[in-house]
Amino acid sequence: MPEAPDRLVFVYGTLRRGGRNDINRLQPAPVFVGTASLRGRLYPLGWYPGLLLGGEDAIEVVGEVYRITPPLEARLDEIEEIRPAPDSEYFKRDVAVHVAGHQRACLVYEINPERVRGRPPLAHGDWMAFYAS
Repeated sequence: MPEAPDRLVFVYGTLRRGGRNDINRLQPAPVFVGTASLRGRLYPLGWYPGLLLGGEDAIEVVGEVYRITPPLEARLDEIEEIRPAPDSEYFKRDVAVHVAGHQRACLVYEINPERVRGRPPLAHGDWMAFYAS
């Protein structure tokens, strides 16, 4: 069976450079593609955020895009506690992300909407700026 191809991942919270779970400290090492943005809302959930994609009140959420291998994707799934269940905290999505002047298909870990129901979103879309304050 052929090995799955590398793919791109958009990270917006603790996996960003300098974050608590900085993707650059993981193995196998990712390859930085560029800074990026997409439309959504960030929700603070203690020391980490959740991202809801799109929506009428969507703003630009900033992050970073990395090229990752299947083993690194499996490690990210562990960190994000991905389970094939409707009550999973995060869901894996493939979305178009604006990076390096182009729209690129990226994996994004989106928060389960039930986990942020009734919570106020951040007023801006930069988790690292919020967490540093």
